[in-house]
Amino acid sequence: MPLKRDLSLARGLASRAWKSRRQRRQLERLGDDRRRPAPGTVRVAVYFADTAVNMYQIRQWYAPLAHLAETVPVAIVARSPGAMLALLEESPVPVVYARQVVDLEDFVGSQPLAMTLYVNQNAKNFQMMRYGRMWHVFVNHGESDKMYMTTNQFKAYDYAFIAGDAARARLEAALWDYDLDRRAVPIGRPQADHAAGTPPFEPDDRIVVLYAPTWEGDRPAATYGSIATHGVRLAEALLASGRHRLVYRPHPRSGVVDRDYRRAHEAVVAAIEAANAAAPGAGHIYDTSPQLGWQLTTADVAITDVSAMIYDRLATGRPLLVTRPASAEADVDERGYLGAAEWLEAAEAGDVVDVVDRVRDDPEARRRLEHWVRRYFGDTTPGAATRRFEEAVLRLVERRDDFARRADAADIDASDTESSGGETAS
Repeated sequence: MPLKRDLSLARGLASRAWKSRRQRRQLERLGDDRRRPAPGTVRVAVYFADTAVNMYQIRQWYAPLAHLAETVPVAIVARSPGAMLALLEESPVPVVYARQVVDLEDFVGSQPLAMTLYVNQNAKNFQMMRYGRMWHVFVNHGESDKMYMTTNQFKAYDYAFIAGDAARARLEAALWDYDLDRRAVPIGRPQADHAAGTPPFEPDDRIVVLYAPTWEGDRPAATYGSIATHGVRLAEALLASGRHRLVYRPHPRSGVVDRDYRRAHEAVVAAIEAANAAAPGAGHIYDTSPQLGWQLTTADVAITDVSAMIYDRLATGRPLLVTRPASAEADVDERGYLGAAEWLEAAEAGDVVDVVDRVRDDPEARRRLEHWVRRYFGDTTPGAATRRFEEAVLRLVERRDDFARRADAADIDASDTESSGGETAS
């Protein structure tokens, strides 16, 4: 058995190495000069060290970054060839490929960077964070009550842009000696101001249900994924109702660790294909598109796991169900929204049609939802979060430039003193 695991690991490593070499050759053929920013222009860098499998973390920032770039020059820095290939096709702002540390040094040395934004906690973040004379700001790739949101790694950054009061309270409870007043800046959810794309179906009298489960997780405390415990029965019930349109948008990593989880995912996809074949006008969707926006705003009810997707949906203020993790080892913090959420137990998955109807029509459920929307995101008036995000960026750009001017002035004073021998004229 250990030998079999070792061989499987070796094959995986060889496959990834071959894929990386192929992608690097493809990049060499394409060249990245057509998307590279001019020297001396970029004030805000967005650092993405992950591979293409985690592109969802940067994609959700495309629209806010494009809007910010109308005022402040922005560029995305990629460290992986696969991610760079995707960014060359998708990014609305200039992109830089910095595969090696020397490439990163060249970029930093050629640009007047005021700050770098980080969308995740990749270990390679520290290769960028070693550069001073700029701010390092954690913006994350979503808001949630998962343990990831209270990691002590927040302290590594100069600042963190957080969603609102709930995020602040979460950090205050978890972190010792962390200056929230200075370092945690509430901005809301700017992505909610830029709902991307349009539905691939014409609206009709069908109730649209978004089912957006997360992946199976890589440790017992993070086993939040519901596809194997809820997903198949949930999908079958909605597909059979004749009144609903299912939009199935699983996490892109679903099934990468657990074979049974992958099989459950494949069963949901097959059920959607069969339902559409039986009733072509039903318009059920297996959604793998890179854009996230219309899915959240169009759905009459969303069903999500314990993940950032809860809070993406919460920002829209529309009805929401959360799947209860079947594993007793899953770490679920119910001190915030999850303590008042509309839960869907695994045993209820086959009765999901009735549960969806109740959540849509219950006035008390709607009142609770409105309270938690304000608690997590503050003012959700269209455009308000984008303004807070951009104002926070501009304040830090100005603050960085003020520090730089004072440092330069001190260097000049020190140089003058050295050149005069350190003596004061009498």
